[in-house]
Amino acid sequence: MPGAPFSGGRSRDALRAAQMYYLQDLTMNAIARELNTSRSTVSRLLSMARETGLVQIQVNNPTDRTPALEQQISRRFGVQAHVVPIADSVNDSEVLNRVALQAARTIGPLVDSNAIIGVAWGSTLSAVSHRLTRKQTHDSTFVQLNGAGNTQTTGISYASEILRRFGQAYGSRVEQFPVPAFFDHAETKKAMWRERSVRRILDLQERMTMAIFGVGSIGAGIPSHVYSGGYLDHEDLETLEADEVVGDVATMFFRSDGSHRDILLNQRSTGPDLDELRRVGRRICVVSGESKIHGLRGALAANLATDLILDEGSARRLVQA
Repeated sequence: MPGAPFSGGRSRDALRAAQMYYLQDLTMNAIARELNTSRSTVSRLLSMARETGLVQIQVNNPTDRTPALEQQISRRFGVQAHVVPIADSVNDSEVLNRVALQAARTIGPLVDSNAIIGVAWGSTLSAVSHRLTRKQTHDSTFVQLNGAGNTQTTGISYASEILRRFGQAYGSRVEQFPVPAFFDHAETKKAMWRERSVRRILDLQERMTMAIFGVGSIGAGIPSHVYSGGYLDHEDLETLEADEVVGDVATMFFRSDGSHRDILLNQRSTGPDLDELRRVGRRICVVSGESKIHGLRGALAANLATDLILDEGSARRLVQA
């Protein structure tokens, strides 16, 4: 199972088997003889090496279209793009699975010791959290970017599970943000933001070295969780429409041109101020599905991402017009 703990001796055996198989071109039978074990055990060790990140396999296809798409996106939007090659016939669920796997493999090498990393909640980040591979770090912290409660649920268990998986994968501390996604009144948020318990989380967010998030899109064919999960009432949705909102990052909203400062609902949202988010050195945005394209364009116009991981269909639409 990806992310599951292994004993030190077992990890050493997996590393030795991987080195002999991938670097020395030995057969599994030859490795089994050298390690004094069976061929089936060698096969399991090699699988373990791949699942735990000891081995990362890269395929270079000279006819692949994704490098050209990545270059176009990078030039046009100023981000490091990672396009996941996926056929148009693949269903939305499988697209999400493959994007999440690529995101997990991209994020792993970037997570380091002594880091403070913000993580947003949502279906995309939930999928990513299930596919992380273990990497031991020291004195690193994952902090929740925005509250998850609404009138129907506290949202704590959902958001905390995502955070827990990140912390477990990298041996890191986790800091939850047990506040609603949106306060009923902007004055309540201002008062809460002065509380020391809340201020401690906000101070951590201000010192983030990396942020990881998806994009919500209000016009998506499959609505994002924030628009369909009871977080917004009819009046809120009308306000977003009047403000010409196209999407959100961590429940902070923006328009197609990236503007956001005068959007009323942002005054009640517990997500990070987008001007502050832009100050974080590494900002990894993960997007699955072409229905998020309007929200993604708005997020890029707002300069919210330094790194973008997305499926091939979305990448093609992004560079059109």
